[in-house]
Amino acid sequence: MQKERKSHERICINGALLSSLISESGLASVKLASLVGRGSELTRDERDLMRLGKKPVLKRNFGFMSVLGFSCTVLITWEGMLIVSTQSLVNGGPAGVIWGYLIVWIGTISVFAILSELASMQGTNRWQAVTASAAYLIGTLLQSVIILAKPDYSPQPWQAMLFLWAILAFAVFINTVASKTLAKFEGLILILHILGFLGILIPLVYLAPHGDASIFTTFVNEGGWPTQGLSFMVGLPSAVFSLIGADSAVHMAEEIKNASTVVPRAILITIILNGVLGFAMLLAYLFCLGDLDAVLESQNTLGYPFLFVFQAGTQSIPGAVVMGLVVVALGICSTVGVLASSSRMLWSFSRDRGIPLWKHFIKLDQRTSIPIYTIGFTTTVSVLLSLIILGSSVAFSNIVNLSVVGLYSSYLLSCSLLLWRRLQGIEAHDSDATLVGYGNIQWGPWRIPRVLGVINNVFACVYLFVLWFWAFWPPATPVVAANMNFSVLTFGFTTLFAIFWYFIRGKHEYRGPVVEVEFS
Repeated sequence: MQKERKSHERICINGALLSSLISESGLASVKLASLVGRGSELTRDERDLMRLGKKPVLKRNFGFMSVLGFSCTVLITWEGMLIVSTQSLVNGGPAGVIWGYLIVWIGTISVFAILSELASMQGTNRWQAVTASAAYLIGTLLQSVIILAKPDYSPQPWQAMLFLWAILAFAVFINTVASKTLAKFEGLILILHILGFLGILIPLVYLAPHGDASIFTTFVNEGGWPTQGLSFMVGLPSAVFSLIGADSAVHMAEEIKNASTVVPRAILITIILNGVLGFAMLLAYLFCLGDLDAVLESQNTLGYPFLFVFQAGTQSIPGAVVMGLVVVALGICSTVGVLASSSRMLWSFSRDRGIPLWKHFIKLDQRTSIPIYTIGFTTTVSVLLSLIILGSSVAFSNIVNLSVVGLYSSYLLSCSLLLWRRLQGIEAHDSDATLVGYGNIQWGPWRIPRVLGVINNVFACVYLFVLWFWAFWPPATPVVAANMNFSVLTFGFTTLFAIFWYFIRGKHEYRGPVVEVEFS
């Protein structure tokens, strides 16, 4: 069984021994002879990864600022808040948007503090993003900007699909042909992310008429729910989309220098920085909202009511179009990071033989050392999913909703397991340990100490479960096919398929994380 399970390479750090026992599993072998005899020349990142039993095969091109840009632009909080706030306006009103955002922000900080602990303990990838979701939202937003500029334009589903393909093509180009510039690209987008925030906030606040402090107490129940409290809870998950994805830094961990400390720092700074920008834009947007009924009614014509607020506030269609295009451009750039995260997650899980066809997905491009096959597969899946738009935009929108449900499920599982191990006791960090992370789990260099860590862990689990539960609810009553939330169906089908695959095939190939390297 041991021979079937893993390719085992033992490396003596003192340079005295290099033995290789390659199994018949087909797992690609990486030449590590260059590490022998180097002794203390092994970098900290190489040692950390090898202590987890993994071969260092990816190039570490990301520093702190570039990975901060990467996670901030994947998160796109202030942009995402504008895009998805409508549901909270319908179920909650202005007050529901504000207090819901604060609840989700606090909960997200708690969750990502735990994910930062896990990233410090084990800097490898465990995440699935829905690339098609990001591309679809930005594609339909571009259609809404066109409607704003040309009111007689009639958006068609096939046009949304083509916009989605174009956005994916750009993301694929940056991730493959221009892969060497990915780190610098993300650093540049961080600057544009901040400049774009100022470029929208300043004219909106300066030109638009302002409301009063009643936005903090004005609740709305347009969904027809029996109580205002129920309406608020139904609208609460909308804020999640604008604060999800900061853990993208974890997905790129094996391409980041000093990952065990840089990744936790980047995650927490991203949540705080983007959270502040998002809350500032949220307040500006709500103070300049104007007639709430007119804003909500504009959804029927524009699709995204924030464009109506831009136009009404600036009294200029060209100005509103330019502001809308800023959001579109930053959304397109965020898809680059989403695709990168998706492909690295798939590659990492393939390395542990956790998915079908893993032998193909673990292959890297010889020239650039990027997971070219997982990039291609993720893109293909997104293109195939986009065909659903031709039949039903409602059905595709429910696949978009599945991203939140799926990610929160994985977060809840990770946080629950860490809480369980935390209560049992986890060994202190030991940089001299030779193999950790599986049977011999240790804390990483970054962690929340003792009782505070347990309290935060419990709070995160409760928060995740509550948001996960309400994410399955439809947006309004009565519930019909047009407004049904089919996330429960798609999530259930995906879960059942995973269970079916595990018992039919998966359990014969996957027996826990594969140990590729041991050193002593």
